[in-house]
Amino acid sequence: MFQKRYATPGTAPATLDPLPAACARKPVIRLIEYDLTHLDERVIPSVAELPDFPDDGRVRWVEMNGLGDVDELRALGHRFGLHPLALEDALNTGQRPKMEPYDDHLFIVAQMIYRDPERKLCGEQVSMFLGKSVLVTIQEEDEIDTFQPVRERIRGGRGFIRKLKTDYLAYALLDSIVDHCFPALEELGESIEDLENELMDKPSQSCIHVLHEHRRTLMQLRRFVWPERDVLSALLHDETGLIAQPTKIFIRDCYDHTVQIMDLIESYRDVTAGLLEMYLSSVSLRTNEIMRVLTVISSIFIPLTFVAGVYGMNFDYGDGSMPMNMPELHKPHGYIICIGIMLAITTAQIIFFRRKKWL
Repeated sequence: MFQKRYATPGTAPATLDPLPAACARKPVIRLIEYDLTHLDERVIPSVAELPDFPDDGRVRWVEMNGLGDVDELRALGHRFGLHPLALEDALNTGQRPKMEPYDDHLFIVAQMIYRDPERKLCGEQVSMFLGKSVLVTIQEEDEIDTFQPVRERIRGGRGFIRKLKTDYLAYALLDSIVDHCFPALEELGESIEDLENELMDKPSQSCIHVLHEHRRTLMQLRRFVWPERDVLSALLHDETGLIAQPTKIFIRDCYDHTVQIMDLIESYRDVTAGLLEMYLSSVSLRTNEIMRVLTVISSIFIPLTFVAGVYGMNFDYGDGSMPMNMPELHKPHGYIICIGIMLAITTAQIIFFRRKKWL
């Protein structure tokens, strides 16, 4: 679901190694500048062409979507004074969500979860560098993200986003990341409910494969949502001054959303564990029923086999001089009498098994 890349073992800290060709997407740089009365949104060809940012109270959001140019990433770090270790974490995705304070900015890592056009659950790492008047975000791809509602709010001037500073913008992005977990979990919950009905009606191996896939997805979601709750808690207790008190109220609400998501994940994990036990119980029950029927059939044929085996010895003295000779061998209806005895034994056994409720 998530692509993970790590620094080459043994390399020096803060080393920016180029990515493999399959992962190297050319970066697209966007700049959004806004305040209450002004909005400017444009694509920047390269970091070198970013304009100077005067201290005029406007909020600047610099997006770099794509990690295929290490030189551009390094230039972005020089342009805004980003710490090299943080840049290394932004390049080597798969980091645990976290918040790290530096001299004049906060480094925030979050895991963005979304559905691709094929409705497959996937995600990517989002790295944020929160400064006093500039927010820099670095993503793996440019095609899909969860930030389009935030951009629309900026363009439309809705809510508080045009009134507050970069800390509120960082909150809005984190809130969008967190809230996009709810539709994914809702769809997953509906799938689990359908799977439960199928397991109750007709359990099969395909059901258990889907169940294990759901459990794996829930485990991955838990791995990324749990530390994101810690990130929001750290932002609530930030002492650098980059998070204003009015924004902390909104962050607290986002923190509550992560708690709700964790409750849903734990609930679904319990449900899937119960479904797994139900599947194993149903399989065991079916096996017991089959074994019971087979045992009854075997029990029925045991005395019949004994009778047939005794009469199958076929010793005979035609003159009848042996008093212990096999009975009924020379009677015209001996075969019918033997079969009748077998049927009587079978009927008696079936009646006995039914009274014992074994059948």
